[in-house]
Amino acid sequence: MKEITAEELANKIADNEELNLIDVREDFEVEEGKIPQAKHIALGEVEERIEELDKNKHYYMICRSGARSGNAAQFLAEKGYDVTNMTGGMLAWPGEVK
Repeated sequence: MKEITAEELANKIADNEELNLIDVREDFEVEEGKIPQAKHIALGEVEERIEELDKNKHYYMICRSGARSGNAAQFLAEKGYDVTNMTGGMLAWPGEVK
């Protein structure tokens, strides 16, 4: 599984790269703040909402610590999606949240 650190992802955002971010945390966690560009799809909804994702795009998966997003990334990779897990999750996130 491909991985990226929170700092590396923050640098990509700072460089204005066009990124597809998926936050798989639960609603109550996202309410505390998420990366502004991230789309919220709770881990339990990934399979039923998979049609919202484009296999021709690359996705960065995000959660609180990196474990759930790793599970989501592995699931999506097995389905043919190009995904990277953000290690350390939002606990390691150095950038802006809203």
